[in-house]
This record gives sequence, C-alpha cells and structure tokens, in this order.
Amino acid sequence: MIDIGGGHRVWTKKVGDAPIKVLLLHGGPGADHSYFECFEDFLPPNGIEFYYYDQLDSTNSDKPDDPKLWTVERYRDEVESVRKGLGLERFYLLGHSWGGMLAMEYALAYPDHLDGVIISNMVASVPSYMAYMGKLRAALPKDVQATLDKYEKVGNYEAPEYQKVMLEQVYTRHICRLDPWPEPIERTFRNLNAKIYNYMQGPNEFVVTGTFKNWDRWAELPRIRARTLVMGAKYDEMDPEALRKMATLIPHARAWISEKGSHMVMYDDQMPYFRELLRFLQSG
Repeated sequence: MIDIGGGHRVWTKKVGDAPIKVLLLHGGPGADHSYFECFEDFLPPNGIEFYYYDQLDSTNSDKPDDPKLWTVERYRDEVESVRKGLGLERFYLLGHSWGGMLAMEYALAYPDHLDGVIISNMVASVPSYMAYMGKLRAALPKDVQATLDKYEKVGNYEAPEYQKVMLEQVYTRHICRLDPWPEPIERTFRNLNAKIYNYMQGPNEFVVTGTFKNWDRWAELPRIRARTLVMGAKYDEMDPEALRKMATLIPHARAWISEKGSHMVMYDDQMPYFRELLRFLQSG
C-alpha cells in the first residue's frame, strides 16, 4: 500500500525482479488491474519487472468516495506519488485506455524518470474519441440505432434491451472479440466502480457527459520527450488513424496497429501485441 497523501493509500503489487521496470495504469476510470494479469506470461519471463496498481477508489485501494478527488490532474499526481513510493528512479509507464490519458498527462508533467511511455488504445482527446464512436454508431444497423436512441432519450441506460444491444453490437466487436471473454476481463468489469466512471466519463461510450469530456492534449504531444510506443487495433473504439497521427506528433514515437484486435488487444491479438511491446521495452 502506497501513501498518496490526504490520508489515502493505493494498492500495488510487484511481479518479477529485473532491471527493466514497468508501471501499469489501468483503464476505466474506476476499473482495476485484473485484466493486466496476462502480462505475467510475457514480461517477467523476458527479463521485465512490472507493477500492478489500483487507482484510488478502485478495487484494492482506499475508497474515500469523494468526487472532489476524481480529477485528471489528481490522478496524474497520484501516479507520481506511486512512483516515489515504489522507489522507481527509471521506469516505463504503460497506460491503457483511461490509463493512456494518464500516461500522456504524466509524461508532460513528470518527464524526468521515464525511460519510455506506452500509450495503449487511447487517442489524444476525448472529442476525437467521441467523433470516432459516432462513426461506429452510424455504421450500426438502423434498428439497432433506433433502440439506442429510444433509451438514451429517456436516460434509461440500464434497460435490458439497451444493455443487450451494447453487448452484442458494441462490446463483442470493439471491446474484446474473444468468445467467451477471458475471466480477468470479466472480473475487471464486475469490479468496475461505476460511480467514478459515470462522473468522469458518462453512462457509456456513446454518451460522454462526464467531467473529462473536453480533455484534449493534441497540441501538447510534441512536448512529450520520452521514447513512446502508441498501440492500437483495427476494431478498437479508438480511431487507428488518430493513433498513427499521434505517433507523428510525438518526437520519439512510433505506432503499432493490430490488424485483428480490439480495445483489449492484449487478449484478442495477444502474441503480436506482446511481441511489439517487448521489442520496445528491450530496445531502450
């Protein structure tokens, strides 16, 4: 447990023992480390030590349940507190989805200890993400769009019919394309702190009404000094072209886009994902 100030602590766990060190930032907001468990099969056997970490108000960490603490800036600063608490003088930061937002924020605010950054499945602004989700929605069958419209109009996002459409038409195509979903992904969704997710993001991917809806770092990307790997997937909810563009704007970056994966590409295109990640980590 790492003290992050304000009387709060967050949970971390070290896996492996090696000179190359990676801190993982999970998605959400409000998810947890569970879906990163597949990293155990690839990083430690290849000489890489990594750290799980549940952000404040997530599964194993303290839960003050105070919306004043649910800001991008505070979560960014929390990452620095975790770095200090773990004694990481040189390390790689891997952020997935919402964790990718935090990785960009951290790289801009605290560059001095980074050997590199991996931005996995996250574009440089929420408006860009929303625009691409709009394109994916427009490509859905008309009857499916009508069902979404019907329930969104009255704000009933928990209606079984609405949830069924989201699962069958969106999540199984764009979140994870494996059937059934791997247990660690299922566990992450069971553990999700929906209160934080709704507060910062909104009810779901199509309805982004939360506090970070205007978050945008496109203009700042050229200021990221660290070596950077931008990772994405053809069937993700994040536009592959936007990810490629990010890699052209960050000075020491390259992009890798999976040809068959989705948002959880570390599962549904696993071997290529880790091959590319290991190449980046081992070439520093």
